[in-house]
Amino acid sequence: MIKESLQYEGLEKIKVDFHYLISLFKEMLESVGEEDLAQKLPFNNDIIAERNIHSNEKLTQAIGICFELLNLAEENAATQYRRKAETQFGIQSTRGSWGETLYQWKTNEIDEKEIAQKLNEIKVVPVLTAHPTEAKRLTVLDIHRELYLLLVKKENPNWSTLEQSSLKQEVISLMERWWRTGEIYLQKPRLEDERDNLMHYFVNVFPEAVRLTDQRLLDAWTSLGFTPELLEWPEHFPLIQFGSWVGGDRDGHPFVTANFTGSTLRLHRKAVLNMLRDQLIDLAAKLSFSSYQVSIPQSFLDEIQSKAKLFGDKGQKAIERNPSEPLRQFLNLLLLQLDTTIEGNNTLGEASYFSSAGELSTELKKLRQLLIDLGATRIAKQWLFPVERIIQCFGFHLVKLDIRQNSAYHEKAISQILAAVGYESSDYTNWDEEKRLTFLNKELKSNRPFLVAGASCGPEADNVLGYLREVKIYVDQYGTEGIGSLIVSMTRNVSDLLLVFLFLREVGLQEENLPVVPLLETIDDLMAGPEILMAYLNHPFLKKQREATQNFAQEVMLGYSDSNKDGGILTSRWNIYKAEENLTKVAKELGIKLCFFHGRGGTISRGGGKIHRFLDSMPPGSMSGRIKMTIQGETIANQFANRLTAAYNLEMFVAGTARQVMIAKSKTKDNRCYEMMDNLVDIARGTYRRLLDHPNFIEFYAGATPIDVLEQSKIGSRPARRTGQRSLEDLRSIPWVFSWSQSRFNLTGWFGMGTALNEFQKQYPDDFEHLKLLAEEWPFLKYRLIQIESNLLNSDIDVMNDFANLVEDPEVKQELINLIVMDYNACVEKIKDILGESVKTRRISKLENNKLRNDALKVLHAIQIDYLKKWRSIRGTNQQEGDKYLLQLLLLVNALSGGLKSTG
Repeated sequence: MIKESLQYEGLEKIKVDFHYLISLFKEMLESVGEEDLAQKLPFNNDIIAERNIHSNEKLTQAIGICFELLNLAEENAATQYRRKAETQFGIQSTRGSWGETLYQWKTNEIDEKEIAQKLNEIKVVPVLTAHPTEAKRLTVLDIHRELYLLLVKKENPNWSTLEQSSLKQEVISLMERWWRTGEIYLQKPRLEDERDNLMHYFVNVFPEAVRLTDQRLLDAWTSLGFTPELLEWPEHFPLIQFGSWVGGDRDGHPFVTANFTGSTLRLHRKAVLNMLRDQLIDLAAKLSFSSYQVSIPQSFLDEIQSKAKLFGDKGQKAIERNPSEPLRQFLNLLLLQLDTTIEGNNTLGEASYFSSAGELSTELKKLRQLLIDLGATRIAKQWLFPVERIIQCFGFHLVKLDIRQNSAYHEKAISQILAAVGYESSDYTNWDEEKRLTFLNKELKSNRPFLVAGASCGPEADNVLGYLREVKIYVDQYGTEGIGSLIVSMTRNVSDLLLVFLFLREVGLQEENLPVVPLLETIDDLMAGPEILMAYLNHPFLKKQREATQNFAQEVMLGYSDSNKDGGILTSRWNIYKAEENLTKVAKELGIKLCFFHGRGGTISRGGGKIHRFLDSMPPGSMSGRIKMTIQGETIANQFANRLTAAYNLEMFVAGTARQVMIAKSKTKDNRCYEMMDNLVDIARGTYRRLLDHPNFIEFYAGATPIDVLEQSKIGSRPARRTGQRSLEDLRSIPWVFSWSQSRFNLTGWFGMGTALNEFQKQYPDDFEHLKLLAEEWPFLKYRLIQIESNLLNSDIDVMNDFANLVEDPEVKQELINLIVMDYNACVEKIKDILGESVKTRRISKLENNKLRNDALKVLHAIQIDYLKKWRSIRGTNQQEGDKYLLQLLLLVNALSGGLKSTG
């Protein structure tokens, strides 16, 4: 009851903070001559905004800003709630945290040495992508960050009246900047813009987030009474690294050139070296030990002199700058080495620069040992540990750049290469799998390339070889640390993976053991995945790579978006679940570890949701300790824009991974459970496909969603369709989900489940009752049902019907909307039946959050539908007028995505 009281207190705080921000926003509007608009904002219980009070454009912008203010209030309230809960109930009270994780282990009497060993084996890699689901401009995101910090600042109860007034004026001034700033991209962002956005997180956010996450682990460790010496230095902590797709992901993205890949790799390196330089300067400022106060070993002093001689006059100046302060002298010389590394100057020999991050790490360990020997361990932990940890996590590469391309694109590339060299039957695209494997097996035994240097074969071949040559240039200079995985989208057969090694051979990368990774995206591919993996890992070429790679772990990427689009939400998740089990079984048979790379999107439909629940619902025994996960679109800002939120989300990821590592696979498989799920999924997929395969579905979809607006939006540098064809297959899964979200159907997150549960209850009444028990005990099913219910709660029958009325053929409209609404109603009823309690008692926070938004959302939807009708009626005949409506529609997309907290 006490914790429930705290939850209600948190909900009340959201309302109080939101109304405070709304009052200041209204005050700002009045100050700039928008008094009428300020009075008619639809966020008071007794007021519904009137249409056309000034202009729909201004109303849309104002409501959109109010939604973002609400999101900031919710984010801040969540942080304050966690603080209060931990104060009252202990560090273990935060669900999914290090405190809860270590508390569970201690309660289960797991030996602390075993825990320490497992922590040391964990490696998590969040991978940032630029998938086009971020509708807000970078400038607006910066304003959000500033405003959030002011909201946090307001939490201080000790401000004087004058200080409170000053803070209020800061907020109002910031709101005016926001009001006078355009909300949306009027031009598509360049790749450089997307890269700059990600660089902000890699350089300014993640180093601090890692530090705070480490501190949370250390606090939980010490407060629960574990031995301090088991968790002291960077090598004792879980390894956190980062990845990026911007500059490497070229699946259907024609603007990612070879030059852009090369410049991105160099930019990453330059940024992290400069960051490390700043860190060493700060460290030198802290370590002002005097040789008159402490006794420094002669061997350390001799090393300083030796290093100084190497650099001549510069070395002498470096030690003269801090006489009698040997630790600073040592760091000054390391800075000289680092500067030489940054400049790429090796004229003084190899000892004058760092050829790898490991060499700098070795030097800092010498300093660490000196501090320990001097009895200054506390100072080493306070000031040296953070620098060592940054080197461990970011190296000299900052992030690992993944390279992704589609298997069909590779087929065209090799066909062009074979045609250029006069190979008989060069149309690789039309070869069957047996012929492909015969060809590949023969070629992989040779180191001979097909082409002479500089030869051109065709656009696909030149592109593939072009960006791999940039990788080759980077690897020759700096090694492979900055290169992530070579990911093959739409992996259908083992030949899709082996083919990549021919391209690597062509540019001279065949000996570098770069990881080639399957991306299993559709339902059929997920089912075929274990067979593909077995054949791949047993191939002689891969056996050689496995033997040559220390601590080899095979990465497998799982696609949440396309599998959902292909079969619906439960079909997608269940097949991913079984694929994880079966792929793990293959790996264990071969005695290797797997690293699953989860291609999650921001929305529930595309694998999104709370990270700790996502991890808890994995198959027992499928977590090796290594995991990668995409962070996409608006999710990047939602999770990592603000420091404490970033640290919380990173903690959830790392702690959740650690928790899964400790869970062993069940000895016995519950066959009844699997049969039940298979039967349920078969019915759900059949219902889902009946809708998508309906002869009039495309007509309905085109009319009842704003997909045509989204295809015109400027929210990402890549096209909305892979090849430009107007087909469901060619449409990217992101605008697919986004369009259903905007029209409040959200059917990608629930459709098919209502009919399936109804039919399942009729056909298997005993199993349906057993589902209720499973929903309590089995995290996978419980999490799925909660997610599906969340999508249902975000849907709106009235808005659905209003959008359906845009479909021109009334018979098509009526037939399909009836099918959708019937499934919706059944789904609501059956999930309530399975989970037992009503939504009102289980989902209090969700319902309250929706309640704060509903009136304003209805206003925006009414404008959206009105403008959509007008735009569609004139867009082919009156370009100028059509463009005006399109701009308004794009503003509405932005405002609605903020209100719904969801894009694609």
